[in-house]
Amino acid sequence: MRYVAFLRAINVGGHVVKMDRLRELFEELGLASVETFIASGNVIFDSRASAATLEPKIAKHLRDALGYEVATFLRTIPELIPISARPGDFWVGFLGGPPTSDKVLALQTPDDELSIDGRELYWKCRLVRYSDSKLTNGKLEKALGRPMTMRNVTTVRKLAAKYS
Repeated sequence: MRYVAFLRAINVGGHVVKMDRLRELFEELGLASVETFIASGNVIFDSRASAATLEPKIAKHLRDALGYEVATFLRTIPELIPISARPGDFWVGFLGGPPTSDKVLALQTPDDELSIDGRELYWKCRLVRYSDSKLTNGKLEKALGRPMTMRNVTTVRKLAAKYS
């Protein structure tokens, strides 16, 4: 099975990891055909193991090797295709499971449209830059009741196109 690992805390907040080192860490776990996609914590690999088995194994290995928590969210290419097919420009929050709270929808504003579909949060920001929004990843995670990592849909579309 081909997976994409969306990693949180890679090359942000002073946590710099070179992509060749990140590939080595995945290969140390016996994962095959390991590639990285842009330097923001996207790793593509093949494995016969389930995502439920791999996510905690990868997260633990990265924590042990890098010295800090790296939340890990796996998706298959078939799971990325419907996300990439959604129209418009938006951000996708990848979660480890469905939200434990629906409070996140109360955070919507005229500038910020939020929706949840399974293990993904969709955030359409009508401002010029999403960093201009009063919403932050921290506020969204707190309202969701679980960690997540965000990607622009452009990245998801490129991944789906390249690997499907």
